[in-house]
Parts: sequence; C-alpha cells; structure tokens
Amino acid sequence: MPLSPQETVLEFSRAFREQDEALALSLMAPEFVFTSPQDDHLDRDAWLQRCFPSAGHFDAPAITLQIVEIGGVVLHRYEYAVAGRTYRNVEATRVQDGRVHDVEVYFGGAV
Repeated sequence: MPLSPQETVLEFSRAFREQDEALALSLMAPEFVFTSPQDDHLDRDAWLQRCFPSAGHFDAPAITLQIVEIGGVVLHRYEYAVAGRTYRNVEATRVQDGRVHDVEVYFGGAV
C-alpha cells in the first residue's frame, strides 16, 4: 500500500535524520526543489550536497508538533534543538504520486 502524503513527509524526515540517502532518493521526485531562508530553489543534487549532510547539526531528532495535508501540500510543524536551544519550523511539502516534489521551509525563532 502506498504511503499517504503525511507518511511520505515523515519518511523523508527520517531519511534525513538517519542519513539514508537511498531512502531519500527513493522519495524525491526528479524535479525536486528545496527552498528555505538560506537556500533558494536548490535542485535534488544541490540539496543532497549542501543540506542532507547537516543532520549532525541537531542535538536530537526533531519532534513533530503538527502535520496536516491541505490542498495537496503537507504542512509539518516541528521542534528541534541546536546547541541546547529549542526552535520551531514549518515545512510546506508538495507530495505527488508518493514522491516529494518541493519543500519550502519557514524558520521560527527560539522557543
């Protein structure tokens, strides 16, 4: 049975956290695009080189606070810690046919 869009986003997050590049690639559409306040429209290869290796930057795995699909976009609100400080972000991820097509990250401040 195929994953729901929410499950796809959570699996993609797990692939990042566990540094499972094969899983990440299996969940990414060929035309994948990643945008954040620090990254403007990175393609799949650029994201894998620049962002994917940064999982070690976090103190522990992120905690999902809310995840909901609205109009074909999964909104994932989560909390994470870096250097002992807690932050919250929101990601808007478009999932089609079981693959992540684009991710937009919105950074929150320290909690």
